[in-house]
Amino acid sequence: MTKVRVKTDEPFEKALRRFKKKCNKEGLMQRLKELTYYEKPSDRRRRRLAKAISRAVLEET
Repeated sequence: MTKVRVKTDEPFEKALRRFKKKCNKEGLMQRLKELTYYEKPSDRRRRRLAKAISRAVLEET
């Protein structure tokens, strides 16, 4: 569970921003989006393969 402690005299907006950043870093929102809609196994494989290929191309340069 993601937790953020609000510091004394800290604006709520700043604490909320830290919470959102922490959630993004943990991949919470991405995981939620993956679970929201059904994705066929073949589509999932194709998407992950394309992601791996693009990562490999970026590492080469």
